[in-house]
Amino acid sequence: MATVTILRRAQLLITRSTFASHKITRAMSSMLIDDPKYSWLKDLGLGPTNKGVFYGAWDGTGEEVTSFCPANNQPIAKVTQASPADYEKAVVAAKEAWETWAEVTAPQRGEILRQMGEALRQKKTLLGKLESLEMGKILPEGEGEVQEYIDIIDYAVGLSRMFAGHVFPSERKGHMLLEQWNPLGLVGVITAFNFPVAVYGWNSSIAMACGNCVLWKGAPTTPLVSVAVTKILETVLKANNIPPAVCSLVQGGADIGTLMAKDERINLVSFTGSTPVGKKVSLMVQERFGKFLLELGGNNAIIVNEDADLDMVVRAGVFACAGTAGQRCTTTRRLVLHEKVHDQVVAGLVKAYKQLRVGDPLDDGTLYGPLHSQQGVDQYFAALEEAKAQGGKIECGGKKIDRPGNYVEPTIISGLKHDAPIVLKETFVPIVYAVKFSNIDEAFKINNEVKQGLSSSLFTKDMNAVFRWMGPKGSDCGIVNVNIPTNGAEIGGAFGGEKQTGGGRESGSDAWKQYMRRSTCTINYSAELPLAQGIKFE
Repeated sequence: MATVTILRRAQLLITRSTFASHKITRAMSSMLIDDPKYSWLKDLGLGPTNKGVFYGAWDGTGEEVTSFCPANNQPIAKVTQASPADYEKAVVAAKEAWETWAEVTAPQRGEILRQMGEALRQKKTLLGKLESLEMGKILPEGEGEVQEYIDIIDYAVGLSRMFAGHVFPSERKGHMLLEQWNPLGLVGVITAFNFPVAVYGWNSSIAMACGNCVLWKGAPTTPLVSVAVTKILETVLKANNIPPAVCSLVQGGADIGTLMAKDERINLVSFTGSTPVGKKVSLMVQERFGKFLLELGGNNAIIVNEDADLDMVVRAGVFACAGTAGQRCTTTRRLVLHEKVHDQVVAGLVKAYKQLRVGDPLDDGTLYGPLHSQQGVDQYFAALEEAKAQGGKIECGGKKIDRPGNYVEPTIISGLKHDAPIVLKETFVPIVYAVKFSNIDEAFKINNEVKQGLSSSLFTKDMNAVFRWMGPKGSDCGIVNVNIPTNGAEIGGAFGGEKQTGGGRESGSDAWKQYMRRSTCTINYSAELPLAQGIKFE
């Protein structure tokens, strides 16, 4: 396996050298799962060693990896990943399961999803704790992510009785013209380390309601979450006498991701991760004329107009910039501030940053946890050096926090031009760049000058500016907010972005259409055979 780089959220690829160092650490350390403090992990069906492949039976004959806790870099437990042979078994089983699942009516599928939601509710606290332990986000966010999965299941349950087609007027007498929606078949879902539960939930819940089976490859560095979630879904499927391979799992790295992208049996590949890796995945899928759904990078901006409520801006900005230690695809990475309020906003955020409670993500009251990996720490310091070399001034932060784990200070940098190379570059760490503008039209252009187009927000009381912001010459992003942060999207709307964010849409609205195929059907119920457009062929 060639040496490749883990890029941002994707975690699709991981180096052999990293695994080698992890193996050394394993030999020297006991597992957290064996510590009585973490005995609750066993209530999720986890053990010191776990199989990372599921297709109705648990399997795994590939490389054994260890999951580490980013708050202390201690090993949690081991997972055996999929080999190519395991992958083949999973695909065959999932395709076979679809033959049964496609015959289940949509409302009945909705009922099974409802039961999955109830099962997740029962394990919500435990799953939230596991996510905090393995990914590193604070416990309220970990539990909140599980709740997001539950919420999208509730949405999918309603959707199972509401799929809407159209009946069109036919120009031909005695004819009916309509459209019919059918499931694609098998949906492959590749998720990332930073949202290891919710993104799978967005995809799988809607895909299953539509009548698809799902093949999941979770991030290599959050395998325990993938195993625990799959075990919960397994129990519900078995209780309903549904083939459990409807929800199959193949934990693995680049080799498994590549197999999924190139496999013609997978009708749709949904990929969440970095723009560079997403581009590679999409090209492999496109080469076989498959369908893909991409949710990639975001260099998101908050614009603060001179009339904005600055107290609201500061309160929103703390979570938008420093929440999840800057590891959300919707994290605010640019503060585009009117020159009249720039200094006041920066000063307010600096004061608020100093009050953030740093600690173990599992501890009550912690608001700021670690980066997920050492690579994130390295990217953080590399970005700081680039920013300083380009003229940036560190207003606060800029240091490693002196405690075990991957902790760095949330950082605000001012003094850079809006088009400085480092400002235009998305870095998946808690650094935000504060830049100035003098009029709102300039601010809109600054928002749109980056290559990604995920999320954006405008703080203002000017309704003229609000509607221009939402209009054709306003934000070019998929998410366009007013007086709220760039992050924290609700499930009811479609989630995704434009440009190098990939163009895909997940979750609510009509995102369900991406998981189905549409047929236009013409039915002749007359005894005549007229042609369209009045053509005579006699």
